[in-house]
Amino acid sequence: MIGYHQLAKAARDTGVELDIHWHPFELNPQMTEGGENLRDHLVPKYGTTLEGSNQARARLTEMGAALGFTFNYADDMRMYNTFRAHQLIDCAAEQGKGHDM
Repeated sequence: MIGYHQLAKAARDTGVELDIHWHPFELNPQMTEGGENLRDHLVPKYGTTLEGSNQARARLTEMGAALGFTFNYADDMRMYNTFRAHQLIDCAAEQGKGHDM
């Protein structure tokens, strides 16, 4: 989300027209449908610590705020398998609403 908003802002600032086509990519296809705690997932995946996680969340929160949106992180936040979300995006794209989705 941050990357897209940075790209869109750069395009607006420079007058470049964008033609965006979204392509789904599952980051964690093996994740169960029930998901898992976000921090519990990130620690082994990226070797982060509680302090590193807090710093990353603060950095992302600041970047998001600069682009006009808010991250609402919580210690009990969960990460889920996104396969069904990708199916929904694909269906929306068939209706001409992929970008909105």
